[in-house]
Amino acid sequence: MTTLYQALMLILDIVWWIMIAHIIMSWLINFQVLNLRQPLVAQIWDGLSRLLEPIYQPIRNILPNTGGLDLAPLVLFIAIIILQQALRNNAGFFLGY
Repeated sequence: MTTLYQALMLILDIVWWIMIAHIIMSWLINFQVLNLRQPLVAQIWDGLSRLLEPIYQPIRNILPNTGGLDLAPLVLFIAIIILQQALRNNAGFFLGY
């Protein structure tokens, strides 16, 4: 069960860092520091978007339309924090304490 606990925590950490990279990259694109006409930037952006869109879309369907402000990443950050805390609080179940 320890392996399951560690795998779940690792998956949540990976999603966390992918989201951080996506958010920072979106800021750099919006402030014209990065340009999507550059092939490497476009490939990285497309890859990150393809990874995160299936997670963001159901959240966006639930949230009200806020115009240009996308709250889906914020909701997902909160969900990841809650899941990680729930796993830590129930670590005894996984670790056999």
